[in-house]
Amino acid sequence: MLKRRKGLGLALLTAVFTLYFLAASPQQVYAMHIMEGFLPIGWALFWWAVFIPFFAFGVRSVTRLTREAPELKLMLGLAGAFTFVLSALKLPSVTGSSSHPTGTGLGAVMLGPLPMSVIGSIVLMFQAVLLAHGGITTLGANAFSMAVAGPFAGYAAYRLLMKTARKEWLAVFAAAAIADMTTYLVTSVQLSVAFPSVHGGIWASFLKFGGIFAVTQLPLAVSEGLLTVLLWKWLKAHSPNELSVLRRGMKEAEPS
Repeated sequence: MLKRRKGLGLALLTAVFTLYFLAASPQQVYAMHIMEGFLPIGWALFWWAVFIPFFAFGVRSVTRLTREAPELKLMLGLAGAFTFVLSALKLPSVTGSSSHPTGTGLGAVMLGPLPMSVIGSIVLMFQAVLLAHGGITTLGANAFSMAVAGPFAGYAAYRLLMKTARKEWLAVFAAAAIADMTTYLVTSVQLSVAFPSVHGGIWASFLKFGGIFAVTQLPLAVSEGLLTVLLWKWLKAHSPNELSVLRRGMKEAEPS
C-alpha cells in the first residue's frame, strides 16, 4: 500500500511539473531552435557534416541495443516521447530561435548519449515537418546542439557525480539541467559564428545570444532537472527490470 501511494505521489508531482511547462509556454508558434533558412547555407552544410557521423554511430548503438534486448524498445519510445513533449514547449528568445526544455537528459542517463543522437534527430525531424518548428536546412545544427552536445554533456555530468557524490538523484538532476544548458550554449555558438557582431566579433555575439538565452533557459533547466528526477524515481519503482538491463548493457559497452 505504501509503495502504491508513493508511486501515485510521484505520478502526481510529474503531472504538476508537466502542467507547469504547458502553462509557461505561450500558444503562439515560434520556430524551434534555429528556424528554416535562418543560417547561411555554408554554416547549415557545416553543421550537417559535423552531425552525420554521430548519427551513424548512434544508429549502430540503437541497432545493437534492440537486437540484444528487444524488450527495451519501450524505453526508447519513452525517451523519444519525453524529448518530443518537452522540446515542443517553447518560449520566444533570440530572433530566429526559441527557448524550451529539451528532455534529452533522461534518455542520456537511460541509454547513453549515442542513441540520443538518433532519437533527438527524429524528434526534430517530426517537429520540423509536422509542426513547422525548426527546419530541414537547419536540422544539422539543431540536432548537433540538442541531440549530440546536450546528451554527451549530460551523460558526462551523470557519470562524474555518480563516481564522486554517489547520489543518484543529484546525478540525474545534473544530467537533465546540464544537457539543457549545453544545448543553448552550443546554439549561442552556432548563431555567433554565423552572425558575428560588427563591434566585437564572434565573442560579442556569443555574449549577446547567451545572455538572452540565459534569462529563460536557467529556470527551465532547473525545472526540467526536477521533472526528470521525479520521472526517474517513477521508473525505478515501476520498471526496475528494464533499468537493470540498460545498466548492465552500458557497463558491458564500456572499455576495459
